[in-house]
Amino acid sequence: MGFLQLLSVASFPVIKVLLITAVGLFLALDDISILGEDARKKVNQLVFYVFNPSLVGTNLAKTITLESVVQLWFMPFNILSTFVLGSALGWILIKITRPPKHLEGLILGCCSAGNLGNLPIIIIPAMCKESGSPFGDPDVCYQYGMAYASLSMAIGAVYIWSYVYNIMRISSTRTQKEDGSSNDNSIMKASGGTSESLSHHFSQTLNPTKDTMDDAYTLLLPEAESEKKVSISSKIKNRVRVISSNLNFKAMFAPSTIGAIAGFLIAVISPLRNLIIGSGAQLHVVQESISMLGEAAIPTVTLIMGANLLKGLKGSSTPVWTLVGIVAVRYIFLPVLGVAVVKAAIHLSFVPSDALYQFVLLLQHALPPAMNIGTIAQLFGVGESECSVIMLWTYALAAIAVTLWSTLFMWLVS
Repeated sequence: MGFLQLLSVASFPVIKVLLITAVGLFLALDDISILGEDARKKVNQLVFYVFNPSLVGTNLAKTITLESVVQLWFMPFNILSTFVLGSALGWILIKITRPPKHLEGLILGCCSAGNLGNLPIIIIPAMCKESGSPFGDPDVCYQYGMAYASLSMAIGAVYIWSYVYNIMRISSTRTQKEDGSSNDNSIMKASGGTSESLSHHFSQTLNPTKDTMDDAYTLLLPEAESEKKVSISSKIKNRVRVISSNLNFKAMFAPSTIGAIAGFLIAVISPLRNLIIGSGAQLHVVQESISMLGEAAIPTVTLIMGANLLKGLKGSSTPVWTLVGIVAVRYIFLPVLGVAVVKAAIHLSFVPSDALYQFVLLLQHALPPAMNIGTIAQLFGVGESECSVIMLWTYALAAIAVTLWSTLFMWLVS
């Protein structure tokens, strides 16, 4: 298959995303205000608690089997590699560009966490339906592509809320400590009632720790000189102890993750699967009803993604070189490293010879930052406007970057 044909197959799904995103942006304009701030909050909650879990659960239940679970074991490690490599590149970017202190956690978050759920769920099925796709029968491709994308969304949610959340929490806490109590009040006022209400709402669930100096995640952030020297082994033991005691499992198990667990259980337990899945199942109406809810996730998420970019159009004081660095990390360095990781896994026979599965693994390294980073920034009231600008430019450039990388990835696996 020629390069131009692959480029055509890769570009149409991204163009569809851009068109629906533009509609969402238009609906969020002040003069239209159909997707105003309050409406976005409500619709986001609907997607987060209802649509996404339904989509993830039904797709996994319909397509995953006990044998395929064994074949898919590499995906969690591949996604973990995107976070680890992205964090390392983000740390280097911070050292080079010297951004303001309050942006350090945001930069690490944007470099490490990609949009592992919404975009793959939109792009992969659309590619399957395009004529000339290298992934074979469109129906079979769609079925398995949705399962891979759903699994990606569930695993990504766990990593974001266990890893990125803690990095941004520590960064914001350090910034507030350095600025003093007066700056604490000004930050909360500047972020408005939204951050106050969010902080109050999540205070019991997320439970930010007061002392972050012994937290293992602080290794990624610039650190002041310690007053007394401690052995490396003692530091490691102490940090492992602190992080294990402060991991918040309630935050890690987002509704999408719970939906994935439910889908897995139904898929691998034969009596449950026979009872619920398939047109001849006794409770097939339950599966079809949940599937109908899940189908609403993709267009709704895309509209909200466009509406959330509106704040970025209004501008902020985001350092230009920091923004350029994040774009370079997400669309140049991380995809190149991702090709090396996946190719090494294929060479070592860790990954089966499934072109679609290999494509999904590669795509996970070439996505824009996760939209949940904006939610976390809003939660702590630090870097909200800068986050909006970063999202605006990274998603605008995704039209070119994701298309080109998708074309290359299809060429590599076909």
